[in-house]
Amino acid sequence: MRRSAALICAAVVACGPVAACAAGPGGPAGQRPAIVASTDVWGSVASSVAGEDAAVTSIVNGQIDPHSYEPPPAVVAELQDATVAVYNGGGYDAWAQEILSRYANVATIDAFALTADSEPARSVPRNEHVFYDIETAKAVAQRIAEILTERDTAHADGYRSRATDFSRRADEILERQRGLRITFPGADVVATEPVAYYLLAAAGLNDRTPRGFTNAIEQDSDPSPADMAAVLDLITGHRVSALIFNEQTVTGATRQVRDAALNAGVPVVSVTETLPAGTDYLSWQSGTVDRLTAALRESR
Repeated sequence: MRRSAALICAAVVACGPVAACAAGPGGPAGQRPAIVASTDVWGSVASSVAGEDAAVTSIVNGQIDPHSYEPPPAVVAELQDATVAVYNGGGYDAWAQEILSRYANVATIDAFALTADSEPARSVPRNEHVFYDIETAKAVAQRIAEILTERDTAHADGYRSRATDFSRRADEILERQRGLRITFPGADVVATEPVAYYLLAAAGLNDRTPRGFTNAIEQDSDPSPADMAAVLDLITGHRVSALIFNEQTVTGATRQVRDAALNAGVPVVSVTETLPAGTDYLSWQSGTVDRLTAALRESR
């Protein structure tokens, strides 16, 4: 998997000391269930369901790269003691999946597996960045509610109600994504990485990025001159309506592509893999749709 020198290789654990926020199935009576998420994205989804009735810890936050993260012993212990552990799957956070495979007592949720279950019906090729798939986020929220309802029956109604509310609000964002199909039919874009793959699919946008360019960036290598030239030609020739730019993995090649877009007047839509400061999952996704809509409108 790719590496980025711009990313910090250290964890930020939201709850502080492990002993203060880990509450496993066998914890003291009255102790809140503990949800441990591999990233703050899935931690935010979990918090939307947990409310005040369960504790949520996110392991990877901010500018840390989930691909290359190496968990210290404290994080291993935290995952071991969790009531529920949520991870992305699909190789995105393989360290979490590997740790959790050792502890059968921990209820686990693999977001990528939930996406794969629904792929045939949607006829969308698989992509590891499932946190941009609204349907997957809804499925994760519902699964969290189901597990917490079983483990903490006293607060079952709250878990169910909050999961339902999350899904309702998520559906509103999904409808806005799908609305772009009507407003900007057949619009073309390029992307420095397929991070927002599911957003583009829902919006009906055509990602014209050469496969060789995408593969090179994801493998942390330089694109071939031909692939680089093809991307730059799409931009300088104004054959795309926007550039989707992953601001958390910046290389010399992606910086060159972004600069070319800025110079050519092609709108740049920044996307991230973890939550920007001051956002939760829903506001993050809503803001991304807003920026994409504005970019497409400007280009048109």
